[in-house]
Amino acid sequence: MSERESARDILRDLLQEALAGGNGNGVVPQIPPPPVAAVHRPSTWSPAPGEGAAGVEHVRLESDADLDRFVRALLVRFESPQEREAVRAGRLRFTLGSSEGPTAGAVRVERGAVTERKVEQAANAGGRLVLGPRAVLTPLAREKARAKGIEIEQER
Repeated sequence: MSERESARDILRDLLQEALAGGNGNGVVPQIPPPPVAAVHRPSTWSPAPGEGAAGVEHVRLESDADLDRFVRALLVRFESPQEREAVRAGRLRFTLGSSEGPTAGAVRVERGAVTERKVEQAANAGGRLVLGPRAVLTPLAREKARAKGIEIEQER
């Protein structure tokens, strides 16, 4: 048997073993798929507050119910390690908003898809969502807004 044939046999055996999943311990290595968000984000995407970008959220607290709603929403947000770390590190801050002005207590979105996350921000900010002419509300976001009683205003 020549060297070339011997190398082919060894390579064939190695490929057969690799394709059969045998790596010495009988476990087939699993390669996880990339996170869905990393695959589907457009090139114009920018991180939301709590995902690395500096952010300030205005919170309107005019009653005990507003305070209770804010604290409960904050507890839900703290379940996400990224948002919890953003608050702890000061990348996400909260300020008291006033009830004066047409968009006070509202989350404004100029363009792009309005997702459930923005609806949740609107719920924390006071219950209004103002959409610019180039903003599109996703069906799930519309459903969540309806469930939370968020007022949606579409500008033309």
